[in-house]
Amino acid sequence: MDNCRGLFFIFSGVLMLFSHRIHVSFAADTISASQRLSGDQTIVSSGGIFELGFFRPGTSSKFYIGMWYKQVSEQTIVWVANRENPVSDKRSSILKISDGNLVLVDESQATIWATDLNSTGSGSGAAVQAVLLDDGNFVLRDGPNPSASVLWQSFDHPSHTWLPGVKIRLDKRSRKSQRLTSWKNLEDPSPGLFSLELDPDGSNSYIILWNRSKSFWSSGSWNDQSKIFSGVPEMRLNYIYNFSFESNANESYFTYSLYDASIISRFVMDISGQIKQFTWLNNNKQWNLFWSQPRQQCEVHAYCGSFGICGEKSQPFCQCVHGFRPASQGDWDLKDYSGGCIRNTELQCLNATRNSRKNDFLPLQNMKLAADPEKMATSSLSLCASTCITNCSCKAYAFDHNNCSIWIGDVLNLQQLDEDNSKSQTFYLRLATSDIPVGSSNKSKNDKATIIGAILGSLGITALLSFVLTVVLVRRRRRMEARKATEGTLVAFCYRDLQTATKNFSDKLGGGGFGSVFKGTLPDSSAIAVKKLESISQGEKQFRTEVSTIGTIQHVNLVRLRGFCSEGNTKLLVYDHMLNGSLDFHLFNQMELKTLDWKTRYQIALGTARGLAYLHDECRDCIIHCDIKPENILLDAQFCPKVADFGLAKLVGRDFSRVLTTMRGTRGYLAPEWISGVAITAKADVYSYGMMLFEFVSGRRNTEQSGDGKVNFFPSWAATVLTGGGDVLSLLDPRLDGNADAEELSRICKVACWCIQDDENHRPTMSQVVQIIEGVLDVNPPPFPRSIQVFMENEETVIFFTESSSSQSSQQQSLSSSTNTNNSAAN
Repeated sequence: MDNCRGLFFIFSGVLMLFSHRIHVSFAADTISASQRLSGDQTIVSSGGIFELGFFRPGTSSKFYIGMWYKQVSEQTIVWVANRENPVSDKRSSILKISDGNLVLVDESQATIWATDLNSTGSGSGAAVQAVLLDDGNFVLRDGPNPSASVLWQSFDHPSHTWLPGVKIRLDKRSRKSQRLTSWKNLEDPSPGLFSLELDPDGSNSYIILWNRSKSFWSSGSWNDQSKIFSGVPEMRLNYIYNFSFESNANESYFTYSLYDASIISRFVMDISGQIKQFTWLNNNKQWNLFWSQPRQQCEVHAYCGSFGICGEKSQPFCQCVHGFRPASQGDWDLKDYSGGCIRNTELQCLNATRNSRKNDFLPLQNMKLAADPEKMATSSLSLCASTCITNCSCKAYAFDHNNCSIWIGDVLNLQQLDEDNSKSQTFYLRLATSDIPVGSSNKSKNDKATIIGAILGSLGITALLSFVLTVVLVRRRRRMEARKATEGTLVAFCYRDLQTATKNFSDKLGGGGFGSVFKGTLPDSSAIAVKKLESISQGEKQFRTEVSTIGTIQHVNLVRLRGFCSEGNTKLLVYDHMLNGSLDFHLFNQMELKTLDWKTRYQIALGTARGLAYLHDECRDCIIHCDIKPENILLDAQFCPKVADFGLAKLVGRDFSRVLTTMRGTRGYLAPEWISGVAITAKADVYSYGMMLFEFVSGRRNTEQSGDGKVNFFPSWAATVLTGGGDVLSLLDPRLDGNADAEELSRICKVACWCIQDDENHRPTMSQVVQIIEGVLDVNPPPFPRSIQVFMENEETVIFFTESSSSQSSQQQSLSSSTNTNNSAAN
């Protein structure tokens, strides 16, 4: 027996060795006609970028053939072969080449998935191979030579991820679209309800569809000249991706590539119904959400399913309405809400008479009404209610401005709104009487409509007169409050008064990422600037809290906030008007008779730095401006600079972990980390300030189009002169005729170069910048920022330069050493 047992172990070992030798003999990135993939075996692209094999999503018991990033620590699936047909045992399931096709068979040798190519022709021989490429394309080709004919490729069959190089196309002959389709849920890669495809109507735009039928988001049409979609203006700020559109007689398609191949980035048609763009942050070992559309989760059609309520401020976003429960709690736990909600108690609508009804209507306040109602004209809420009551198929009703809406089928897209939202309405939902909370039913209104009508009729005139009197008194009180404005006090203006002060907003001073600005005059003859804010998402209370915080910030180099107006969705801020307008007019207006001299520019640079240092270091909470540029530097009568629009980034609800979702910066002033999707810090303002300093020197925009269509980029010229020992005065605005202090000019250029370093840790703080400009600290020659060179290469600029041989780390040490030495000297 012992001998037999020994022979058994020896034989088993030989078999294991033989099996192992067969496995390791595979080409690392290839499956040939004589090889098979099973169990834990994988193939890896030649550059080690992608890996392909069996995987199991989450806690699922099912296995799939999929592809993921080899170098990303968090397994991230980018392509799945057998999305709809998983296998239960990966060790007895096999991916192989059979009759010129890739085939996946399960433990019973039944075909689960195949490429379904015609087996006749050149692709049927033993030379056929399946190869995983470094771009993430899994190709079946007719031979080992890379130039062999491609018989099939995964790029033609994307699942939920759009990789660089993949074409999202429309076949003009068949009118069929190649689409990205979401997973069903976190653990089920089968096709979900949401898909991204090229709009077949010929508008050259992308649309997101629900259930392959309902379009609820569009990218807008493609502009081939500016290389952006009309509905995605933030693409102007992007120099990470190179999008392109091609169209011919047979097809139209979009594709994209990365300017920097070292960046790991992907677009995903997410289970949330949003198209999302992620970038891998290697230092943090996590994916960073860079951009998504639609911006708001509740804009996704039917995201919460029937009788589900979506709330932007709730977690999770979806809840069931009262009297309902999730149709599948398991699906909801996996973030699949599409199944919606089912009733706790089924309706029993026996007949149309009120007394025998066993159900009633629950009023839901502050709702955005559900989609696709049936409309009818009625004169009152009671008549609208009666229409629904007498129809047993009616699930809900709502009434507004003589319009009655009723819902017969599914109730989709219900959304909870804030109390002060002007679009909110009351939604009357039909429930079993036993499910309606005590005191919440409107049954008494329906049963006693005649009595209530009589009471309302008798009190109508009195109520109307009281309302008119109240409105008059409130407006008078607000006007009195406006007249009581004193130094350091925020005034709550009413909209009508500001409308009068600005002559119905007719004198526009300018506009920017946060809104438009209009000139006005108060009754006391003081000049004001009124900013109409855009994209405000806060409620009344939160808005007033944020405005009050901004109002407490006082500094000689910050614009003073005098008051605000908040009425419904209208949000306005009232500032002191600056007599000399914004800095951009004086720097860039070639028609301006009096050019800003160097001494004035230097003082404006210093004052601006002091204002930003105050925001970053001296306020209770660090305030990141997020849009530093000459347009936001205002000048008073003595040309003292005042930083404007501070605090507005927080006021409009910017989420720094999802930068492009609410991007409001300006191209040319945006820090590289912001554009690449990294959460920004105050050093993003430092970068913008540095770019602006170059414009102080040159008196023109940093980026200008030359006559031959090329782009002149001033910072590259300045850096070249600084490191090459050239004449720093050659950088000066020619309108100044060389009248500038060469030491001050050199100091400004050096600190500007330090401010725009790629690594934010290598940039000085704004407090250090103030000390450098004041002459308290010295500054060493900076290295070339790499992002400037990348920008120039992408924009085909005229002026190029090479990166300094000294490392940024050593240069930063020099700057820090110099800073410490000078601080000691100052002490």
